[in-house]
Amino acid sequence: MGSAAVIKSGAEKAAENDRARLVLLRRLTDVVSLPASRINAFERSVVADLMVDMLRQAPIEERRRIAARLVPLTDIPDNICRLLLRDDIVVARELLDESASLSDHDLISCATDASIEHCKHIARRRGLTPAVCHALIERADAELTQLVLANKDASIPTTALETTVAHSRHHPELCAVILKRPELRPSSAYVMFWWCNHEERSVILRRFAVSREVLQGSVADLFGNGTGEGWDDAYVRKALQFIERRQRNREAAQVSPFGGLEGVIKHASETGLTPDLVAEIGQLAGVKPLTAAKMLSDEGGESIAVLCKATGLTKPYLSLLWKAMRRPFDEQGADADPRWERVQIVYDILAVDRAQTVLRYWNWALTSALTPQLIRAIREGEEHLIDAFSAAERAAMLALSEDFKN
Repeated sequence: MGSAAVIKSGAEKAAENDRARLVLLRRLTDVVSLPASRINAFERSVVADLMVDMLRQAPIEERRRIAARLVPLTDIPDNICRLLLRDDIVVARELLDESASLSDHDLISCATDASIEHCKHIARRRGLTPAVCHALIERADAELTQLVLANKDASIPTTALETTVAHSRHHPELCAVILKRPELRPSSAYVMFWWCNHEERSVILRRFAVSREVLQGSVADLFGNGTGEGWDDAYVRKALQFIERRQRNREAAQVSPFGGLEGVIKHASETGLTPDLVAEIGQLAGVKPLTAAKMLSDEGGESIAVLCKATGLTKPYLSLLWKAMRRPFDEQGADADPRWERVQIVYDILAVDRAQTVLRYWNWALTSALTPQLIRAIREGEEHLIDAFSAAERAAMLALSEDFKN
């Protein structure tokens, strides 16, 4: 009987201690929540120090209520902020969703250390800065990345957006939302083209297949000096080759056993494509063999519409090239493959100059940018070195990574 009384007394004592701790914690919360006119920063910091240990022992519902009390504060003590932001999402949710006083440092630290669920709440906040977006995207979670991309108030830096483009290769659900971002640039869009579906490819070609008319007008006088010193500079030569109007390689056509691009495509439609014929098509079209191989092995086929329009090939030659690729095709003109109709649509919507822009960027990114250092980085999976490369080199790394690894 005496022992039971002692045990009961101990339980009651523990309950009393819990109540006292809870009362004190609430009173301290009242104090730390006072406006700046009532308590200065040093006093608030001392109160916060007293609260931290008790907060760790408090029930989750009490921690949630305290976090909610702190939401309107413009100066949440750092130690309490760090503790509550990393707490269970039930506790941290209101702070992450509604607190306007959280700094980039608070959000980045939470995005780095807390759970993906915490990160998803950060991703929905208004006015996300480039630094916070970068930290969220670095988590490499497809659903989280999609939330960041869908946040219209987020400001996504170029390097982070390039990371999402790389992720989209294995997470195709990201492609559509990436295409809606105002920060997306042609270099990234042209690369993403290779793994997008038809609708997304159409968006890329309509939005990013830009004209070079202004560029051509601004450097028109330089083309007359084709044999001058300027063309000896590799950078000048590449830039002018990208800008000029002529696409086909006339010199190659003069020595081609097929008499030109039309002739080799006719021959390929009868025999099928071989590596030599692919290289010949590329040479006559003014692109490197690797670029031609990439286009002529494209599963969707839209890239050959770009090739044909850019080189001035008429629509019958588009049909012959499709046939050369051994894709289903009815000789009477009936579509035997839904992809064929899509290829024709792309051919019809593209202007020659805009198609040339796309084709030349592919050729520039897929071949001119391929230095031995870049090839080694692709083969060894050194994507972490991406900042060391130019825009064209980064594009090549993204577009060709799977090809080189296989």
